Amino acid sequence: MTGVATAGTLRALHRDRAAGDPLVLPGLWDAVSARAFEAAGFPALATPSAGVAASLGYADGETPAAEMFAAVARIVRAVSVPVTADLEGGYGLPAAELVERVRESGAVGVNLEDTGRDRALTDARAHADRLAEVRAAAGPELFLNARVDVYIRGAADPVKAAIDRALLYAEAGADCVYPIAAPPGDLPVLRAALGDLPLNALAGAGAPPFAELGRLGATRITFGDGLLLRARTDLAALATSLRDAGGW
Repeated sequence: MTGVATAGTLRALHRDRAAGDPLVLPGLWDAVSARAFEAAGFPALATPSAGVAASLGYADGETPAAEMFAAVARIVRAVSVPVTADLEGGYGLPAAELVERVRESGAVGVNLEDTGRDRALTDARAHADRLAEVRAAAGPELFLNARVDVYIRGAADPVKAAIDRALLYAEAGADCVYPIAAPPGDLPVLRAALGDLPLNALAGAGAPPFAELGRLGATRITFGDGLLLRARTDLAALATSLRDAGGW
């Protein structure tokens, strides 16, 4: 598929989701995990930056840009479904260069956060301008998910701050907004304020079932590095079993 067609496919998967039927995008970290989730029938996949970082031996936020793009490219080559990539804040790259690097990787969606390199929230207007530059450079060839970090950065009124930032980012060209770690109870308020704008919810440990998150207002569900952490736990148990049992 061409970039336009694939990004269009990803947009179509977000469009007109019925309540209780959100798009579930597994967060994978390498080619093997990507193929496993594609084989299970998921129509699109996502790369969480923290999960990819862990798979490469880095702490979250410390992966060099070149290694992150290389990892994304390996994942894209391994599957035939659209892949959207979490690229943190864009690694300080100018918008045109960032879009070109994404294009070279083969990803057709990108997740950009509004946390700066100092780990604090960036100015909302400045981040909206950045998103607008990315949209202008990419045209329709990129599905742009704008992560809103007010919940994880301790905003005084996170619901209002999330709505204000989300609407600003949508005006700048974001296809979807992601108030990461918003409690399920806040989703109906966010949904009402954002109208038809696609809303990404995080499915952390102990979260309600996907259908319930959808009924509360989520358009799409992602996992951060949660699936990697689950796999790591399972792998640790296997390692212990092999050590103790002396065989399979």
